[in-house]
Amino acid sequence: MTIRRAIDEARALLDEVISHHYGLKDIAYDVAEPKEEQYGDLYSNLAFQLSKLLRKSPSAIAEEVCSACTKIIAKYRMIREVEPHSAGYINFRLDMHELARITLEEVKSKGKAYGSRDIGKGKRVLIEHTSVNPNKALHIGHVRNLVLGDTIYRILRFTNHNVVVLNYVDDSGLQVADIVVGFKFLNFPQNGSKKFDHYCGDDVYVKVNEMYEHDRSLLERRREVLKAMEDYNSDIARFAREVTSRVLDEQLKTCWRLNARYDCLNFESQIIASRLWDRALSILRASGIVKMDDNPSSKYYGCLVVKAGVEGEEKVLVRSDGTATYIAKDIPYAMWKLGILEDPFKYVKYTEQPDGTVLWATSLDHDGSSLHINGADIAITVIDVRQSRLQRIITKILSMLGSDDGRYRHLPYEVVALSSSTARLFNIEIGDRRFAHMKGREGIYINADDMLDRLHTKAYEEVKVRNPEADEQWLHRTAESIAVAAMRYSMLKQDLDKIITFDIEDALNLQGESGQYIQYAYARASRILEKASSIVVRARKEEGEGKEGVRVGVGEGEGVGEGADIDIDTSSTHLLGKDEMVLVKAIARFDLMVEDTVKSLNPKTLARYCYSLAMIFNEFYEKVPVLHEQDTNLVKARLSLVKAFMYTMSNCMSLLGIDALERM
Repeated sequence: MTIRRAIDEARALLDEVISHHYGLKDIAYDVAEPKEEQYGDLYSNLAFQLSKLLRKSPSAIAEEVCSACTKIIAKYRMIREVEPHSAGYINFRLDMHELARITLEEVKSKGKAYGSRDIGKGKRVLIEHTSVNPNKALHIGHVRNLVLGDTIYRILRFTNHNVVVLNYVDDSGLQVADIVVGFKFLNFPQNGSKKFDHYCGDDVYVKVNEMYEHDRSLLERRREVLKAMEDYNSDIARFAREVTSRVLDEQLKTCWRLNARYDCLNFESQIIASRLWDRALSILRASGIVKMDDNPSSKYYGCLVVKAGVEGEEKVLVRSDGTATYIAKDIPYAMWKLGILEDPFKYVKYTEQPDGTVLWATSLDHDGSSLHINGADIAITVIDVRQSRLQRIITKILSMLGSDDGRYRHLPYEVVALSSSTARLFNIEIGDRRFAHMKGREGIYINADDMLDRLHTKAYEEVKVRNPEADEQWLHRTAESIAVAAMRYSMLKQDLDKIITFDIEDALNLQGESGQYIQYAYARASRILEKASSIVVRARKEEGEGKEGVRVGVGEGEGVGEGADIDIDTSSTHLLGKDEMVLVKAIARFDLMVEDTVKSLNPKTLARYCYSLAMIFNEFYEKVPVLHEQDTNLVKARLSLVKAFMYTMSNCMSLLGIDALERM
């Protein structure tokens, strides 16, 4: 709360003037940072808001307000000057050294919690993301879903929301039926040479769909399998669960590789077997929301439809043959999330995740654990824009039940395409197009594992050149972190409503907007503190233990990366100059960026801030000699700023799911 504290002081100053000078109160106005430095450190539109009340021009009111502020400004420590702009805005200049002192003090006191605020108040949030059909591996289009959902989870947890992460496993859908047809009726071997999720998706699923084109009788086989899968205890259903479990285990390895984690796997087959839909249907009938279409001339004759459709159109929930549509499965699930339906599940431990947390799974076994999963204050479903209409229908139905009230939220995003150069790199033929949309049935996609492997290889080569003496284990660990950062940042930096054209070269560009660039800025800062630590050690040896010598500050045990014995010292912040203050202001606005991201649920805000912070530090690094100074106090002040940057950067990168590397 640093720039925020300055904003609060500016508001308090203006409120005092409004009250004492004009005798008014409860005036709505804004105080914010301007886009251009020439308009001050903060500005307010107060004069425009008062103009109608006072029947004066905004510029005249701005003059009056600034004059009144000048008389009482002394008691507001962070505000140095208030000046009117000819257009009517009120501009504030801050005491930058006071801002630096407060910022560094707050970073020092909060450490890993710097930037967090109690926005959530413990509010319970369910986030559903990833939810890839368990018949294939994740491709890079799925990665956008995973990264968005996981990043939102991290940010909400950081701001004191009680977050539960769900991964919906559609183990009874059409795509699962396709691979069952392949194994059961087309004699595909059940053990290929590939990772099992790759084998099912790349070979079985694609080839079975090709065979449907040549042998239409196979479609009847698929219908039989799909129907049999609805009986939870049938042999086909059991076999489908065995296959999807094997696929899911491999998918989770990819998800964990991307630094994601989950709290619970929700299996569709169990949702169906729990009769959750029957309970939901009973509520929908009682509310008059659904009806059976009994008009013989209607195209929906014999179907169960939503009585009040979205955009004037009715929607089929149950077909005339008794099979449920996709939405009929999603409605009870949404009702379960919000606690409209009681939780019919017990929960069993599925596995332990790499971060040490337990991954639970829904179960119909009465010996399972009685966890509390559903009943959220807010339920967020991360799913691409192609499902927007379906999500609007669900929201509409929940609203008709009087149980939505903004609690059910769809987080839509556009799809991921492949750049022409990246497609060629993976031998995907797209003709003369600049990019290609992925199509699973046609085999036009790149699996996430394959992309990560290629990114890993390229990163390894770069890191090896810079660190020729490093051991192989460190090189591969660092290369993997860089690969994951490249993938995650590429998925976060774009607006949600924009298609991402993924390009492998851009993702690893050390000079451009990339995850690697962000990591490199942190590693640079770590190197500065590492060198400073060496100076401390050398000074102790030369001057003797306990003598001050040229020591730059001894830490308190908790460090950020290398240089753990370099402490944040705020006693010399008055020595910091203009170049340093640019970095101070960037650090000071971190919590505002976190709050903006919580409000918008758009991680781009935080991703772009992280990149901007890295750029500002790199400019600071080039302009300001941190260790090559004769003035020991100035060295201490600059090192304190570097360490404050590292805390801020580390916290921000953690929210984005990117590793902070001390060396690259």
